[in-house]
Amino acid sequence: MSQPFTHRNLPQLLLRAREELLRHFRPILTHYGVTEQQWRILRVISEHGQLEPREICELCQILSPSLSGVLARMQDLGWVTRTRMDEDQRRQLVRLTSQAEQLVSTIAPLIAKQYRHIEQAYGQQLIADTYATLDRFFAAQPTAIPAVALPPQAKPTAKRAGKALKTAATRGRVPNSSNSLHPPTNHS
Repeated sequence: MSQPFTHRNLPQLLLRAREELLRHFRPILTHYGVTEQQWRILRVISEHGQLEPREICELCQILSPSLSGVLARMQDLGWVTRTRMDEDQRRQLVRLTSQAEQLVSTIAPLIAKQYRHIEQAYGQQLIADTYATLDRFFAAQPTAIPAVALPPQAKPTAKRAGKALKTAATRGRVPNSSNSLHPPTNHS
């Protein structure tokens, strides 16, 4: 079979590199009961002092719907406070509590020590080159990259969608009145 791809899968390689690095930090976070998303938020707010949720989304690469839930849990844990901005009550500022600042102060030296272990394993130059390459990539800010033209796609009709559901139901994938997860009850 011929290879249809001419480029390596860069997003997949970046995910693989992320996993390779994170596996060294997860035990620290788990020990303190902090999730990866929570740590990203704790760290970025610690570095900036206070942020709006949209800024946290951008800096932490967390989608807004997910961030809302994570911030609510962090507030319940006593790690963050959210206050409305005086000039626009629709906007909020998120800050760390003293409890979260203490948690960051406890975890940060362990994270720094783990980074030193990683630098020793891979070499400081490789880590510095990786940072420099990523910095150049993000700074490049290319002009708009055009999207490839996609071929026309047949739009699903109600008839075809209904047929697909019916087919799935007969195969036991979608419960309906004749194929339910619970058998009908006889009330006689």
